[in-house]
Amino acid sequence: VQLQASGGGSVQPGGSLRLSCAALGSIFSINIMGWYRQAPGKQRELVATTTSSGRTNYADSMKGRFTISRDNAKNTLHLQMNSLKPEDTAVYYCNARGISSGGNYYTRDYWGQGTLVTVSS
Repeated sequence: VQLQASGGGSVQPGGSLRLSCAALGSIFSINIMGWYRQAPGKQRELVATTTSSGRTNYADSMKGRFTISRDNAKNTLHLQMNSLKPEDTAVYYCNARGISSGGNYYTRDYWGQGTLVTVSS
């Protein structure tokens, strides 16, 4: 199983970006998918998660600005980020947990390679 993230880039404050993540491999289902981010000199933190049933969870600072969504049939994950602020600058990582693949169930975390988001004027 591999996670491939895309969609990062540079944007001015108040702008928008949409991140995407594709889970590749022989995957039957994924329980939880999410986005985390890590700013320079800081620990990795939760952005948002979503379950296969559509339940979502957001970090407080992202509520109302970010929207997480997924396509279970395609094993893809998206993050629509609006009203971006300089403090949103970070490397954003796609995460998947609870993967059914090849007749096995994997509880470990899978991580994408990260995509850089820079918010600056």
